[in-house]
Amino acid sequence: MLKADLLKTAKQKLVIRNYSPRTIASYLSAINHFSEWLITKKVTKVTDEKVEKYLHYLKQTKKRSISSMKQTIASLKFIYSDVLKKDIPSSLIIQFRKEEKIPVVLSEEEVTRLLNSVNNLKHSAILMTIYSSGIRLNELLSLQVKDIDFDRNIIIVKMGKGKKDRQSVLSQSLKSVLINYLGKYQPSKYAFEGQSGGRYSASSVQSIMKKAVKNAGVKKHATVHTLRHSFATHLLENGTDIRFIQELLGHKRLETTQIYTHISKVSFDRIKSPLDRLDINLH
Repeated sequence: MLKADLLKTAKQKLVIRNYSPRTIASYLSAINHFSEWLITKKVTKVTDEKVEKYLHYLKQTKKRSISSMKQTIASLKFIYSDVLKKDIPSSLIIQFRKEEKIPVVLSEEEVTRLLNSVNNLKHSAILMTIYSSGIRLNELLSLQVKDIDFDRNIIIVKMGKGKKDRQSVLSQSLKSVLINYLGKYQPSKYAFEGQSGGRYSASSVQSIMKKAVKNAGVKKHATVHTLRHSFATHLLENGTDIRFIQELLGHKRLETTQIYTHISKVSFDRIKSPLDRLDINLH
């Protein structure tokens, strides 16, 4: 099958299965990249050995992350099973060793400094919305004005990750900021729109965050997603039940949410370092 036909058939089947546009784009990108690699390497017959060699190239040479590797493997599996109607090569049956990475979390004082460093009303509303509700960047960009329920103090997240709707909290502090912002900017559809209308860009939000981190003097490697991690951790530290946090974050499995129990300040406050038990001369 020619590459163009392969991509066309794959897209058609993904659309029928109700995959999100973002996931479809990721699948097609992975399939296209594999096809280009085959052409570059002058490979005419795709064998199990060639597939494994390609995966090794991605990990060893391109330094792909585990999540990126999983996306590629899922894409190639889909091609074999659903498009080509062939058995999935054994090289794609992989069990990755789990990475135990602790997310970066800002303290409440750092978040305060960061938010206070932003003078632009729209930029301030964007960062406050992410921190106060814990929504993902793409969920923020898809957020529509009608999804902000000012009467019930709820933010409705439509078709979040996994194509699931959920609700999160609308804080009183954010509520007044959003009312002021909406009155001034009057977006037509999305809560945050570009200068020409339509969805605000992810790169613009990332740029806002980067500038705020610098102006606030925050030394941690904080990204937009760090605000989501901080939201969850601060809720946990202030006594919110972890199952409520799971619902607010839109996590499918409780185990995903439990990472925040490992980094909660409450846990560390209960531990006394052995150094503090020693009678030593402090210099």
